[in-house]
Amino acid sequence: MPSGKVHDAITVALALPAFGITYILTGSLLASLLCGAAFVFGGLMFGPDLDTVSKPYARWGPARIFWFPYRHFFSHRSRLSHGLLLGALIRVVYALGILTIILMIASFVYQGVVGGRLPEPRDIGRFWTPVGRRLGTDLMVLIFIGLWTGAASHTLTDLAGSFIKTGRRGKFF
Repeated sequence: MPSGKVHDAITVALALPAFGITYILTGSLLASLLCGAAFVFGGLMFGPDLDTVSKPYARWGPARIFWFPYRHFFSHRSRLSHGLLLGALIRVVYALGILTIILMIASFVYQGVVGGRLPEPRDIGRFWTPVGRRLGTDLMVLIFIGLWTGAASHTLTDLAGSFIKTGRRGKFF
């Protein structure tokens, strides 16, 4: 498999084309910046190797503790972690779930200290609704596409490396 440096170099090299394609398709500088940034984040921080001790896992620093359950729930190179379709989607849902849990715990602590009403499960939706309205559906989709393509570049690089190492180049190209 390609090394972490190769994966990182490919991610960085493909960030400008991701930005350019988004700009051609949308004509929006903001959309292009968000998609390009999501691509880089998807490739460097949100890639499929979060299921093992890896560079992306280490880059999270102290926050990598939140990826610990993910590492132990998904086996390395499974379709659920490295899959082109499900991998990024599962990581997005997982990350939003962890973020929601953290925010709910923080609100419980805040409400316990300050007093007042404790948050209810339906408050989760109330929290995320303004985020969706502020960004808009189109930008949220572009951010997801950026995350997905950044992570997909990792998976596709792994596939290419496997085909080349096993001598099956002709079948890949």
